[in-house]
Amino acid sequence: MILAGTVMTLLGFLLSVVSLGMTASVGARMAIVLIGLAMSLTGIMGVINRAFLKNAIWRR
Repeated sequence: MILAGTVMTLLGFLLSVVSLGMTASVGARMAIVLIGLAMSLTGIMGVINRAFLKNAIWRR
């Protein structure tokens, strides 16, 4: 799960960076960057965080 979250986070970041070359329209760029940002945050807060909480120190 940690690997999946890391990959998802990196893909979201790359989507945001690649959007610069995809289109010249500011609105389309903004939409693509927001999708990439949402993807990165989902990878960090949704996937990686759950994987770490599954093996939390205070649950032992």
